[in-house]
Amino acid sequence: MSTADHISTSLSEGFDFYPTTRVLFGNGVLHRLSDCLEANWEKVLLVTDPGIVAAGHARIVEDLLRGVGRTVCTFDSVFENPTTTLVDAGVAFARETAIPDVIIALGGGSAMDTAKGINFLLSNGGQMRDYWGVGKAHLPMLPSVGIPTTAGTGSEAQSFALISDAQTHQKMACGDVKARFTRVLLDPNLLLTVPRSVAAVTGIDALSHALESYVCTRSNAVSRLFSREAWRLLAVHFPEVLADPNNLDAWGKMMVGANFAGMAIENAMLGAAHAAANPLTARLDIVHGQAVGVMLPHVVVCNWEVAGDGYRELMNLAGIPGESASDLADFLTGLCEKAGLKVNLSSLGVDESLLMPLAGEAAQQWTANFNPRAMNAGDFENLYRSAWS
Repeated sequence: MSTADHISTSLSEGFDFYPTTRVLFGNGVLHRLSDCLEANWEKVLLVTDPGIVAAGHARIVEDLLRGVGRTVCTFDSVFENPTTTLVDAGVAFARETAIPDVIIALGGGSAMDTAKGINFLLSNGGQMRDYWGVGKAHLPMLPSVGIPTTAGTGSEAQSFALISDAQTHQKMACGDVKARFTRVLLDPNLLLTVPRSVAAVTGIDALSHALESYVCTRSNAVSRLFSREAWRLLAVHFPEVLADPNNLDAWGKMMVGANFAGMAIENAMLGAAHAAANPLTARLDIVHGQAVGVMLPHVVVCNWEVAGDGYRELMNLAGIPGESASDLADFLTGLCEKAGLKVNLSSLGVDESLLMPLAGEAAQQWTANFNPRAMNAGDFENLYRSAWS
């Protein structure tokens, strides 16, 4: 089925849209944090990372909360690609200090995922592997607040925590609607301190979310509303924040775009670019956004025969010239180059001998099942080879 056919039949197939999160957006909205908390949320677990602490954002949140009589305990050990070991440490910290009434995640996608992971274990017990999949939390979960400091993962809009098994390095997608953040605060001022390298990989990641969710096999009328607007905001304004990191208006549009892309994923899924990126991160420690960025143009070319109509719609929406797979692929490659990212696997130090085992791992990724073109290990090997040189 072509993308056009899939889109034309989606309303007759129906959809299930179940929003549960209150989202506040605007410059300075962080200072409305205390207004968003329920009166009985007295003990707060703040989950963040050392970079956010160094930037001063954690102190602002702590002062806002303590100023209205809340008790705050800060777990600031979050690192990129959170593991089961990190989540276990966060749970131990929370139990030692005081079981919280509410969890607040402050940071990028890793802080969001870690906070969700901690919530699973604090409220339902067991270990992260018990929640691998969908709907495995059988008890209520703690209320939570997501405050992103990057415009990238959109994790604040999703019910999934991506946690890597510390032993196997397998990324486990642990999802439950109860894990969604109760409140989300989107304050563009928090993005003004984002390092350019972080802005680059998170921006590409957000773009990939909008693009892949639009053409995936679980795309529907609701998810495409979010995908389209996310793509329009991100494709137009990502080059602006790269050129001027102090452009607050552009950052605001990027932040909303990333959030909408997260909502699109929540109501649809992703595809082969993420399936191909995950083994690069797990096996070779290539940053997720960089891995997605290097693979995405080649996935577009691979999918064009069945998804070209959808891709062209997005190109027209963002004013991208051309109507071919190479035109969109060149646009994406150009964005990576502007962001200072590598555009082939060989420049990332990936040995050619690894392409076949990487392909086998990519074919087993969950998101591979939702790519508009069916993919097997051989297809992924061809994809890696096209991205290698």
